[in-house]
Amino acid sequence: MSKKYTQILFVILIIALVWFVLKSVNQSISNAINPLQQANNAVATQIAELLHPTPTIIPDPVTIIHEVRSLARLETIQYTVEKVITAEIGQGPFAFLFEDRLLLVAHGMVIAGIDLEKLTPQDMWLDGSVLTVRLPDAEVFIATLNNEKTYVYERDTGILRKTNQDLETLARQSAEKEIRDAAIKDGILDMARQNGEAYLSRFFRALGYADVIFVQQMP
Repeated sequence: MSKKYTQILFVILIIALVWFVLKSVNQSISNAINPLQQANNAVATQIAELLHPTPTIIPDPVTIIHEVRSLARLETIQYTVEKVITAEIGQGPFAFLFEDRLLLVAHGMVIAGIDLEKLTPQDMWLDGSVLTVRLPDAEVFIATLNNEKTYVYERDTGILRKTNQDLETLARQSAEKEIRDAAIKDGILDMARQNGEAYLSRFFRALGYADVIFVQQMP
C-alpha cells in the first residue's frame, strides 16, 4: 500500500471519528436539554393557569324542585328571529372619554300556541251534527335567545370608562323582549290560532264529528 493512500485513509478515519464524536455529543446535549425544555413548558403552563385560571363548575348535589305542573299546551308555530341591539351609556360630546357601547346580534326563538288546559266543557257544544268550539286565546309560550348564535359584534369603551359588566346582560334581556314583540307584531298569534284550529279540526273529524266550527265568542 502506497504512503499516499495510507495518508488518505487515515484522514478519512479521522473525519469519521470526529463526526461520530460530534454526533454523540449532540445526542447527549439533546438528551440533557429535552427534560429541561419539558420542565420549562410545564412551568409555563402552570404560570398561565395561575394568571388565567379555568373556572371550575361544581353543581350542588342537592336539587330542590319547587313546583311540578301538568301542561296541555298545543304548540302550533315557531319563529326564528334575528335582532340587532345597541346598548350604550355615557353618550354625548365627551363619549370618547366616558362611553360604553356595544352592538349585540341576537338570535332567538319564539313559540306560540293554544293552552288546551284552559278549554272547559262550556267551550264545546253540539248542535245537531255540528260541533262548535271556542278555543282559548293563542299565546306566546317561549321567547328566548339562542346563546350559541347570539354574540357581541362590537364593543367601544371610553378612555376613562371601565367596562360595565351588566351592559351585555341588559342588552340580552332587551333582545328577548324585542324578539317577542317583533313576532307578535308580525302576527304570530293569529297564525298560532289558525294552525291550532286546522289541527284540532282534523282531530275532531277523526273522532267522527263531520262538521266543526270554531268561534271566538259564545253565541
